[in-house]
Amino acid sequence: MSYITDHNILIFLVQFFLLLGLARGLGELFRKIKQPAITAEILVGVLLGPTVFGRFLPEFSQVIFPLSSTQQNMLETVSWLGLLFFLLEVGLEVDFSSAWRQKGDALKIALADVIIPMIIAFAVLFFIPDKFLVDPEKRLIFTLFMATAMTISALPITARVFHEFGVAKTDLGFLIISALSVNDIIGWMIFTLVLGLFTQSNIEMMKIVVVFLRVIGFTAICLTLGKMLTNKVIEKMKNEQFPEPGSSLTFICLLGLLCGSISQKLGIHAMFGFFLAGIMTGEAKAFSEKTRQVVSQMVYAIFIPIFFASIGLKIDFFKSFNLTLVLLVSVIGILARFLGAWWGVAFTKQSKANRLPIAIAHTPGGTMEIVIGLLAFESKLITAPVFEAIVFGAVVSSVILGPWLGWALKNRKEISILEFFSKRSIIFDLKAKNRDAAIKELCELAAGQEDLPETDELYKLVVQREEIMGTGLEKGVAVPHARLERLRKPLVVVGRSLTGIDWNSPDGKPTNFIFLIFTPNNDDTAQIQLLASIAKMMNKGQNQQGLMQAPDREGMWLVLHSALSERIIKRK
Repeated sequence: MSYITDHNILIFLVQFFLLLGLARGLGELFRKIKQPAITAEILVGVLLGPTVFGRFLPEFSQVIFPLSSTQQNMLETVSWLGLLFFLLEVGLEVDFSSAWRQKGDALKIALADVIIPMIIAFAVLFFIPDKFLVDPEKRLIFTLFMATAMTISALPITARVFHEFGVAKTDLGFLIISALSVNDIIGWMIFTLVLGLFTQSNIEMMKIVVVFLRVIGFTAICLTLGKMLTNKVIEKMKNEQFPEPGSSLTFICLLGLLCGSISQKLGIHAMFGFFLAGIMTGEAKAFSEKTRQVVSQMVYAIFIPIFFASIGLKIDFFKSFNLTLVLLVSVIGILARFLGAWWGVAFTKQSKANRLPIAIAHTPGGTMEIVIGLLAFESKLITAPVFEAIVFGAVVSSVILGPWLGWALKNRKEISILEFFSKRSIIFDLKAKNRDAAIKELCELAAGQEDLPETDELYKLVVQREEIMGTGLEKGVAVPHARLERLRKPLVVVGRSLTGIDWNSPDGKPTNFIFLIFTPNNDDTAQIQLLASIAKMMNKGQNQQGLMQAPDREGMWLVLHSALSERIIKRK
């Protein structure tokens, strides 16, 4: 029996310090140049691992990262915790109920973005040379895995890019996130099934059926009964005034451990259990956006950098690099996901202007592709060159997403935002004390405008949209909105609450500025540009301060007019 010594603890602390410090530091540098932090995190592992230091400074590498099994197991355990909690956080991002309520368009896009990439990837990669396979006799399982890897898109990366562009709360953003949520669930179910089949000594139809039923059954229970019980527990903790966010964090961890243990016992990997636990928690209405942000920050500040940095310690990227394979996997992954979503939009009622952004948003494999690649590599389902190709493909697809999507959004027809605001559509001192009352008060003002229906109809539409996806932003801003058939051009009604209103915002702060937006049906361009402009305008401290200090409606209008005029001049 081997015991952990003082020296083991010292080395582990040094490893943890180096990996976390360098990964976070380089990650922040990459964010400043508009690149995903995952690239920096993997790069740190490549530098400290056998690829660079192990090759050029072997003595240093052996001192910091010795080959002792005890030492390696300590870091591997932390890495696995990072992986499991990363899947938990990804589950929190998935809004399955909203995606299911939307059904139609989101489901069509998601199904197309699963089926078409799988067909393309399977047709090409089935003929890959034997030297890239662990066992040529299991070519079918290998190809199924690779086809699955080509289908899963990086929901967290796409969501964050949309947030940076200020369009995450638009109907287009909601549609894309809904489609990606369904894509994630289907993709992970298929991957879990493929991994379960691989662990079988021989593939029999009965075993396939058993694994399939376990995956489907466990998923169905979690998304129905499990979701209901989770909401009741969180609601009970809230009513009993348990200390937050500590109580919710403890509950989330326990739920992840429970679901992970059950799924592992059922022969389904524990990662899938953590993923479902995240979905159940995220679906709970009593679960606040502030707590969601706390969980996300904890995972991305500590667990994720360690996990992705440790990937570079597992493999010599120079030794295993095969340019042809890297290019093949990268091109197939990006092109297949793009074509899948592009084709899926053709079966929806979406406008042609939305087709390109939707297709681009589905292209990154990112963190999700790397996770399933690592799991397959450690399960000896794929070889080192294939895993390396998956990593490169995932990184490339993540790096190009921001510029590519930004180009697609800017390529739309530009409009003058200021024309949708007016001085008479401002309430400088809202009397409402809660979200619904504030919406009602703003709808009363809007109802007096040209082309708009009565207050109750407007209120019903806005609240329905708000229940599907909350519109609270950070820094005291909310952007509730709805679409109207008879509206000829967009209208924005602005309200200021001096005391602040609870809008379940991500930062937990009360909302002082509410921009109620009405747009015509099928006018995504106006909605996207409006929300993006409002988000950018309110990110500036002087604009917020000016609006808060304005003595009346006239004062608020002068601030808004100046800020929005500045936006128009910059676009010209």
